[in-house]
Amino acid sequence: MAAAEGGIDADIAHLAFAGGAMDMIDAWFANIDARMIEALPAEKIDAMSIRQRIIALVTARLKLLAPDREALRRALAIMAMPTNSARAARLGWRAADVMWRAAGDNATDFNHYSKRLTLTTVYAATLLVFVDDDSEDWAESRAFLNRRIEGVMRFERAKAKWKGAGGGERLSLSRFIGRLRYPAV
Repeated sequence: MAAAEGGIDADIAHLAFAGGAMDMIDAWFANIDARMIEALPAEKIDAMSIRQRIIALVTARLKLLAPDREALRRALAIMAMPTNSARAARLGWRAADVMWRAAGDNATDFNHYSKRLTLTTVYAATLLVFVDDDSEDWAESRAFLNRRIEGVMRFERAKAKWKGAGGGERLSLSRFIGRLRYPAV
C-alpha cells in the first residue's frame, strides 16, 4: 500500500524491503535517528545536564514521529507480534544507544548496558502513551517521560545511598553465606 501511494513499483518495493514490514520500520527508525542527531547536534546539547539531554533527545524523537502517529501505532502493533519481538528489541536498543551516544555517553562497563536497557524501557513506555496523546503539544507524554526519568533518578540515588551504607563494605554472597553458618557473636 505504501509503495502504491508513493507511486513506486511494487516489485521494486519488495526488493528494497525484502524483510517486509519490519525492514520498512527499521529504515524509518534509522531515518528518525539521523534526523534527531541533526536536530540536536553535540554543540547544542553540551551545556545541558545528562538528564536534560536525554529528555531533549526523546522529545526530539517524539516531535519527528508526531506527523505519523498512526503509522507509529501500526508499527508498534507489528513489532509486538511474537515473530518480530527479537528485531523489535534490537530496534529499541539501537534507539537508546543512539540517544546515549548523542548525549555524550562513552561508558564501556556494565553502565553501558544498564543505561541503554533503562532508556529502552522508558522510551518504549513513552511511545505507548504518545500514540494516544491528544493533549496540546503532547503535554501528557512529556509529563509521563519526566515522571519516568524522575523515577529512574530516585532509584539511582537510593542505589548510591545503599552502596555507601555499611562503611564501604560491598555485598558479598560468600560473606553472607559465611555469616549464616558462623554468625558474629
